Amino acid sequence: MATESSYSIAPLSLETWPAFDALVQRHNGIFGGCWCIWFHPDGPERGQGAEANRALKKSYVEQGKAHAALVMDGDEAIAWAEYGTPVELPSLHHRKEYDATKTADPDYRITCVFVDKRHRRQGVTELAITGALDLIARAGGGTVESYPHDLTDQTKKMSSSFLYNGTRRLYERLGFTYDRPKGLKNCVMVKVVEPA
Repeated sequence: MATESSYSIAPLSLETWPAFDALVQRHNGIFGGCWCIWFHPDGPERGQGAEANRALKKSYVEQGKAHAALVMDGDEAIAWAEYGTPVELPSLHHRKEYDATKTADPDYRITCVFVDKRHRRQGVTELAITGALDLIARAGGGTVESYPHDLTDQTKKMSSSFLYNGTRRLYERLGFTYDRPKGLKNCVMVKVVEPA
């Protein structure tokens, strides 16, 4: 299992962009060249290919509109947990259902967690999410939502490469509470993070 002592957490920034960039490059742009921009606002630049997505992600980082907790192994990023405000990350799967069942917007969302294939099933996902929660606390805290896969009723195992935001059980271990279903296999989990 991963431990805090073997890895460190760094926020996504211009300084850590090369490490983030290398992690995404090692995995062919993630999910067909997404570059973790799917949850960002829609626009003409989005979805114009891997290089355009990469440039768009970097521009969000330069503008301070892209946030993530990077799990670092020395100078190498091995995972991230993307987080941000609903304005920064407005795109969600099952948006119509989500909007129809919400009572309020959260202060922050954790939308995507990715782990280098060499480090999967070692507890790194949990470190990335915990890192995001710590960075949110340092930014003032607030209500945090995430949308993990709800596998409580499934008998078949799901490939970890498809679990782009972890599982309900993992979020429950981290103190999130179940709010409601979202789509067929996901749910809304909520946690109030106190300011650091």
